[in-house]
Amino acid sequence: MDLTCEERLSDSPFVEMIWHSHSEHAGFFISMAETHCGLVVTKYRGKTIMTVRGPEIRATPAYCPAEAEFFGIVFKAGAFMPKLPAKMVMDRHDLNLPTATNKSFWLNSSTWQFPDYENAETFVDCLVQEGLLAYDPVVGEVLKGQPVEMSLRTVQRRFLHATGLTNNTMYKINRARYATALLRQGTPILDTVHEVGYFDQPHLTRAVKHFIGLTPAQIVDKGRSERLSFLYKTMTFGEATISQPKEKHEESNRIRVSDAGWRYGSAGNIALPVSE
Repeated sequence: MDLTCEERLSDSPFVEMIWHSHSEHAGFFISMAETHCGLVVTKYRGKTIMTVRGPEIRATPAYCPAEAEFFGIVFKAGAFMPKLPAKMVMDRHDLNLPTATNKSFWLNSSTWQFPDYENAETFVDCLVQEGLLAYDPVVGEVLKGQPVEMSLRTVQRRFLHATGLTNNTMYKINRARYATALLRQGTPILDTVHEVGYFDQPHLTRAVKHFIGLTPAQIVDKGRSERLSFLYKTMTFGEATISQPKEKHEESNRIRVSDAGWRYGSAGNIALPVSE
């Protein structure tokens, strides 16, 4: 059985999701590829730990202790901690911040009270006010397919700095997670191939095996022993929800840069794919 969590959306412009979970039994699980940065508070054996987490570009094995409580803040794509950028904490290079007391931790030479599921947005607002959390609007504009008034190279550099990923890598991870959500909902494998826009079934299999850690057949097998990390109930593919057609998703995998007119003689918008 996969790991489960209680979750809620947030009205904060910096937060994608707030989640909470409790583990009853110890065991290994598969940590799926992830596109977002975030914070996780862990309570285990009387101790509380604040962890900064980054994106993951592939599925990896992980371990969950028994009787541990977890609370997480998932930042929106483009939200990042300038002093702890995504490239420092990505691919399971998590950073545990020093604990000050059983109710506080150290960050930027100051003590901070541990947040909880209810006051997460207030905590995030404080981080923003102290300059410890920022947001690059270029990332949101790219994911929504909006024109960006700067060079493609500059857009790619800012996207990579804010997220730790290229737009193309983020697209591939979100597509694999979206396909996994469809498969777990009972969508047939071949229908999933068509809906998500893979070339064929082997293409789907390679992608989900790399990013999710299981084959499509293993994902739909309710009797499998492998557990997956949290796959949130509110799934998105880029900025599109799972109810939108794949054409909308494919459009999200373009960076639209403004053409000032020097190239073609008249101003306009050009959609360019993002290279790895």
